[in-house]
Amino acid sequence: MPLAVDRQHPEPSLIAALAERLRAGAVIAVPTDTVYGIAADAFSASAVARVFACKGRSFNKPLPVVVRDRAQARTLARDLPPIFERLADAFWPGPLTLVLGAAPEVPPELTAGTGTIAMRQPDLPLLQALLNACGFPLTATSANRSGEPECLTAAAVAEQLGDALDLIVDGGVATQALPSTIVDLTEATPRIVRAGAIAASRLADFW
Repeated sequence: MPLAVDRQHPEPSLIAALAERLRAGAVIAVPTDTVYGIAADAFSASAVARVFACKGRSFNKPLPVVVRDRAQARTLARDLPPIFERLADAFWPGPLTLVLGAAPEVPPELTAGTGTIAMRQPDLPLLQALLNACGFPLTATSANRSGEPECLTAAAVAEQLGDALDLIVDGGVATQALPSTIVDLTEATPRIVRAGAIAASRLADFW
């Protein structure tokens, strides 16, 4: 049965319990500031492998992550271009995922051997509190089977993923029906990889 939580004002004891489970390798579904996502320790090879398995996701497709703050983001990336700071100033925390060159410390299981890492800073008190409590970045792929619609409720997550998850955290209906917009910053000219919650017209002036 899903665990009910107030996404805007989560109880500290609940956050502590969730963080403890994540440190132990759990894979859980949580509400985010966009659609429901699958959270696991991004630096645990076994937890990351379980995320791939429960989604039925190709191991050639890297997993995006959410970070606590910009300082944590810098530990995951190398050769940050100046536009990273400008985009982060404008859209973080929020539904913009930035693809960057991965630092050597980032596990290859997470990057799927691409050498890149996709990350964003979420704008949701529940997820922010969880990242603060864990101290490590969390996977942030959408909580659905690959190729199926993104889930806007805990019930939809349960229908698609069922027993593949250790826990489903129910924070009510997603407030944003679109996933994050993904922008690749690894080349000289930024490129929108996936349209999403931030319209392309809002990004065009940045490059």
